[in-house]
Amino acid sequence: MKSGFVAIIGRPNVGKSTLLNQILGQKIVIATDKAQTTRKRIKGILTNEQGQIVFVDTPGVHKPLNKLGEFLLDEAKVAVPDADVILFLVDGSDPAGKGDKWIAQNLLQTKIPIIIVMNKVKKTEKVEENLLTYKTLFNENLPVVKISAKTGRNIDTLIKNIYKKLPEGEALYPEDIVTEETMRDVTEEIIREKILLNTSDEIPHSVAVKVENYREQEDIDKIYATIFCEHKSQKGILIGKGGSLLKKIGTEARLELEKIVEKKVYLELQVKVEKDWRKKDKILKNFGYQQEKE
Repeated sequence: MKSGFVAIIGRPNVGKSTLLNQILGQKIVIATDKAQTTRKRIKGILTNEQGQIVFVDTPGVHKPLNKLGEFLLDEAKVAVPDADVILFLVDGSDPAGKGDKWIAQNLLQTKIPIIIVMNKVKKTEKVEENLLTYKTLFNENLPVVKISAKTGRNIDTLIKNIYKKLPEGEALYPEDIVTEETMRDVTEEIIREKILLNTSDEIPHSVAVKVENYREQEDIDKIYATIFCEHKSQKGILIGKGGSLLKKIGTEARLELEKIVEKKVYLELQVKVEKDWRKKDKILKNFGYQQEKE
């Protein structure tokens, strides 16, 4: 039996979270077309007859512009040395850009086995030419798997390649566990996803969500959560005319949560202003954006 940790590393919007959801056959991480959708390392666990793979989804690697950006970069950095295998996920429709080169030169100069995973590959594109630009970033001839995170094409091939490089070992988690995330974590992420999908401009990046109270009951879960933004004008946008947008966000989040917990959910949302929270260490810590202490 084989088991180990597999870190998924790449630029924003290359499909890391979509890939993990596809592998597990269910949604455990939120995925949108907006940068910085993923803000924390999230573990997804695949267990089958070959063994157990603990995937670690990481935020997209980009140049940090504030304290939150520094946290996101650190989340990707700390996932690398703890991994048994690294998936370097790239957009196969484009040649390697500055971001990919920075990741290869600054994060992936390691002896840990690396698999280049080319996502969004189409037959009409210069796939082999693009592949060559990625291979030249490394001193060795790395294995390459071309996939579609969206449709699941070649995911089985990717899993086979991962198992080839994983060490022998017993399962790290019970076989029925697919994630370490608590329902508080899941709720905060789902609410934030609905905000991402229903807003534009700087609103998605300026928002944090905190569950203040989660009461589990036999027939209903009662959840009270706060959406934090940085400016009064953003609060108005999030609430919407007559509370319309906040109601829409709440309804969409509630319906998805009900599918997960398989019972009724009461979700109450409020919006508060926490000026420039992305720049403040104390507030970031309160929102859960801090490195775990060993």
